[in-house]
Amino acid sequence: MNQRITNLRTKMKAQDLKAVLINNLKNVYYLTGFWGSNGTVLVTEERVVLFTDSRYTIHAHATCFPFVEIVETRNELEEAAKIVKDAAIHELGFEDEITVAYQTRLATAFSGVSLRALSDFVMEFRLIKDETEVATIRKACSISDQAFLDVLEFIKVGQTTELEAATFLDFRMRELGASGVSFDIISAAGERSAMPHATPSDRIISAGDALTLDFGCLYNHYVSDMTRTIYAGHVSDKEREIYETVLKANQALIAEAKDGLGFRDFDKIPRDIIEAAGYGQYFSHGIGHGIGLDIHEEPYFNQASKEVIKAGMVLTDEPGIYIEGSHGVRLENELLCVLDEVNEYGKFLKFEPITLVPFDLDAIDPEFMTPEERKQLNDYHKHVYEVIAPYLEEDEREYLAKYTREV
Repeated sequence: MNQRITNLRTKMKAQDLKAVLINNLKNVYYLTGFWGSNGTVLVTEERVVLFTDSRYTIHAHATCFPFVEIVETRNELEEAAKIVKDAAIHELGFEDEITVAYQTRLATAFSGVSLRALSDFVMEFRLIKDETEVATIRKACSISDQAFLDVLEFIKVGQTTELEAATFLDFRMRELGASGVSFDIISAAGERSAMPHATPSDRIISAGDALTLDFGCLYNHYVSDMTRTIYAGHVSDKEREIYETVLKANQALIAEAKDGLGFRDFDKIPRDIIEAAGYGQYFSHGIGHGIGLDIHEEPYFNQASKEVIKAGMVLTDEPGIYIEGSHGVRLENELLCVLDEVNEYGKFLKFEPITLVPFDLDAIDPEFMTPEERKQLNDYHKHVYEVIAPYLEEDEREYLAKYTREV
């Protein structure tokens, strides 16, 4: 039996549930392998049943895990209710992300059966990615990484607009194997980069602009998400100070990985660096989020949380500073939390960056970095070059070498 179903049944048993109805389509895919716009899954102690309509029957038989029973129907609740009542199951758990109309249908179909609303019942398992999921996310990241390197060559300062840069990224990622973008691409230049979620416009990317590109792709249903701010030409002392502060915040989080690191620490470590530099009021969003089948999924990070980071989580690390009327800087990597070492002192975790894209070395002054910070940055850029260079043409390798040079 699939480990995901085994985990779900263990949780069901712990909560004294003999049947659970799943209709969140991402959770349906996670548990059965089925992807479509109409799918509901009933999981009992003995059966896993997918209900879908005739549009998807052939597809379901071709893609579902072997243990999944497939029922073609236009009334999934009626069919599920028959199974539950025939098995003399007296209580049904259901996902609470439903409409009032659906809940009314549910109550009608399952009359005589007690209904229990469940919150994030499957997300607990989706938090920790298995090897297949990690490999898929790595591939998604590699597609967006390559598209970023390509857009740097595409952009012509004084000619290319924000919208043209965003459109290029969209089409390039599809050429590289993506099925689409994972969210609306953010492409913002100059003063517009101070808007964390700016919509691409016809503004031309001009000399001296800060340009923020925040984008990702969909690959085999999983997502990537990365951000880089780059400069088109001269970088002022103030811009360099802001960029260096955001970079330090980004890298400090990676350096602080350890067993038991709390969700609130995940946010606090980079935020403290930005506040100490005097820019705390200009960091207006959270440090990051989980990614997987959704672009924003658990875990989320706040100061009230008591939960801790665990191996297998894939998270974003995206500090930013946004000065209205001037510009903004955001630097985002995807991080995989992995078990680094186990010894007599305990378990040690580390964050492995799976976004492999250079930072803008022209926007930093190495003299203002500690030896440890410089080594961390050089090690990251060395890794970027070693992973990506073998897939590039000679002129492209020279280009990458310039942007991953040691500082």
